[in-house]
Amino acid sequence: MTDATDTTETVETDAGPARITWHRARDRARLVLAVGHGAGGGIGARDLEALAAELPAHGVTVALVEQPWRVAGKKVAPAPKTLDTGWRGIWPALAKPGLPVISGGRSAGARVACRTATELGAHAVLALSFPLHPPGRPEKSRADELLGAGVPTLVVQGGNDPFGRPGEFPEYRRGRAQRVGARAVVGDGWAYELVEVDHGDHGFAVPRRADLTQEEAVAVVTDAVVRWTASLG
Repeated sequence: MTDATDTTETVETDAGPARITWHRARDRARLVLAVGHGAGGGIGARDLEALAAELPAHGVTVALVEQPWRVAGKKVAPAPKTLDTGWRGIWPALAKPGLPVISGGRSAGARVACRTATELGAHAVLALSFPLHPPGRPEKSRADELLGAGVPTLVVQGGNDPFGRPGEFPEYRRGRAQRVGARAVVGDGWAYELVEVDHGDHGFAVPRRADLTQEEAVAVVTDAVVRWTASLG
């Protein structure tokens, strides 16, 4: 979904050309939210489109980032280090407006955001459907990536996500725990908050028998991000 204020920019990176679709704040912008896609889809994911439609009305410019492999038309994502290279390459373009940049992504894109946040000077991290572990393999935890982000982090997770249900996420107890909304965990000068989308799967799809509609499920995502970005100043 685009309008006259949206623009698309191609950025050269060491992993190949990446693409940014800008959805600019409708009034004075105070933040840039950069969001990358997952390994199995693009920027047309329901949550990414919803954020791009909603956040500009709240002073947040949304930059939807397509990794070089996706721009090149490939069907399989490359190794994590190559994804990180692509994200590093687009960062100067994201920072060019001179605003604090929230590094974000869904699934594999959330892992990239967490791994590179401190290095790139991200203001915060938005992790949508963070893949805590491969389906059915909880022993293969990626919690260290999330806990190592080093900046305030919001996780939005489906209640039935096979890559990690909310109850599987660690209670990180170095420092004093606080509770904001669903759950917040604080330690060493950073914090992560986890918001659950009831019945949601890895793409925040909900079954017809759920006690909320698909539109309501997506609104949980956008409402949480609107509130959280407001709290960041």
